[in-house]
Amino acid sequence: MPKEKTIRVVTRGKTGELRTRDYSHEDDLMKMHTQIGVDDCSTDLSLRGLPVFRGLIGPMPESKDIVRYETPEVFESLTKEWGAVTPKRRSRSKSTRTRTASAK
Repeated sequence: MPKEKTIRVVTRGKTGELRTRDYSHEDDLMKMHTQIGVDDCSTDLSLRGLPVFRGLIGPMPESKDIVRYETPEVFESLTKEWGAVTPKRRSRSKSTRTRTASAK
């Protein structure tokens, strides 16, 4: 029997910190939020059929057993942070450059 997915809602607290709240079943979340549809187009097939709630972005996978919903403000700020991270440039070691140049 497959394990139930945990539903995680991420919001921003009054002082700006991220707050998470986990629900064991979507019925618990429906008491707090209004369902406006179901996900029918996710590329992650395990998310299809999960509820879509007014005022929340999601569902989105967080891990194998956790489905995540975020407030629009949290989604926007985390997306900006994710997009602003630039990968470190790696330089080749001097010995590698010498071998590569001599191989030509």
